[in-house]
Amino acid sequence: MELTYNIKDKPKFGRLIIFAFQQLLAILAATIAVPAIIGNGMSQSAALFGAGIGTLVYLLFTKFSSPVFLGSSFAFIGSMFAAFAGGASAQLGYLGLICGAVFAGLVYVVIAIIVKIAGVKWINKLMPAVVIGPTVSIIGLSLATNAVADLVKGKVLDAEGASVASPYVALICGLVTLFTVILCSVYGKKMAKLIPFIIGILAGYVVAVIFTLIGKATDNSALMVIDFSVFENLKIFAVPDFTFLSAFKALSAHEVTGQYITTVAVAYIPVAFVVFAEHIADHKNLSSIIGKELLEEPGLHRTLLGDGIGSMAGAFFGGCPNTTYGESVGCVAITGNASVITILTTAIVAIIISFFGPFVTFLSTIPNCVMGGVCITLYGFIAVSGLKMIQNVDLGNNRNLFVVAVILICGIGGLTVTFGKVTITAIACALILGIITNAILPNDQKVVEVAEVAETGENDA
Repeated sequence: MELTYNIKDKPKFGRLIIFAFQQLLAILAATIAVPAIIGNGMSQSAALFGAGIGTLVYLLFTKFSSPVFLGSSFAFIGSMFAAFAGGASAQLGYLGLICGAVFAGLVYVVIAIIVKIAGVKWINKLMPAVVIGPTVSIIGLSLATNAVADLVKGKVLDAEGASVASPYVALICGLVTLFTVILCSVYGKKMAKLIPFIIGILAGYVVAVIFTLIGKATDNSALMVIDFSVFENLKIFAVPDFTFLSAFKALSAHEVTGQYITTVAVAYIPVAFVVFAEHIADHKNLSSIIGKELLEEPGLHRTLLGDGIGSMAGAFFGGCPNTTYGESVGCVAITGNASVITILTTAIVAIIISFFGPFVTFLSTIPNCVMGGVCITLYGFIAVSGLKMIQNVDLGNNRNLFVVAVILICGIGGLTVTFGKVTITAIACALILGIITNAILPNDQKVVEVAEVAETGENDA
């Protein structure tokens, strides 16, 4: 695709801040959702800070040539629960979060060393376009249910945790957001085409505010989409509850046993291998968007080191191991802005605003339905970009058809395999089965090519 801003381009300062804010909006919901799911007092502000730090580390290792933001990884949620469940207290659980991220990061470091020695050609042979294309599509399609579910949810919850807003009211807000993003992307001029998410979110948010105010005035909870109560007792400036502070307290208050460390290691290390597969798929997808093979330059070993060490750094502050975000990749694809300076600025902004309560709180009031409207476009672009990778693959060849079919059906169907506390995600299962299918089926295309060469040689003779 044609990029408005290439990797090394530097937008003007005013635009840069706006672009960074847009990237932040794209990744925010998922980044702060992980600590909310885990609970145990985990800080969303600290997770945002950790994501910013992790992204800075990633950019350093990749020599500022890979435009993607790193955020809290959902793949490690089960591992994080295990860290708290296996400890004598929540404080010890925080220590487990850091130790677990170190174990996972070391897996990436070891793989990076192997890749540095062996190169990446084996990966291209193991995962050609017929394998990696549908896998990338699954990354987007597997998130489709999340986007649609959010599309009919408001932010105000009842005692049972369900949205009090009418799903039809929420749907209106979400669709306003969705079509605003689409119209700005397709028909927008200059700046509007570059910031469709900001404009779309603002449009959806305004509609949600109007519904909420009418709901409050008429005492009709079905219209209340936004929860303004979170602004009560708000602190202007607050230092996030960094993970390492609680972890250090645990070291002085509790005995750390070898059994606990082993439990954490077993929970984290296998998942790191699973995320490695998704790491390759994300970077293959990003490579197709920016027109540069990132696995060769700066190299897979560098992206792995950036992701692994970035996860360690991110977890040290925010508790959550990081991963490259599909939402960030989708934002690059839709806006055509692949400027690494934009990602760098986004990381810095994330770190700064994590200290300011009003700003983080405002961002957290953005309704699910509004973010659902945005995510339909983000996840959709990821799915389509994967399909674009296989547009030159001969699907009239049954061999290729079976490889793509196995990956799509297993991925969309949600096939997962669980061993104890370790779950191999649907994306990883689909990719593994796709690799196996591709490996065991004879490559008919090669046979045809050989036959053609032989026939040509006979004719020449």
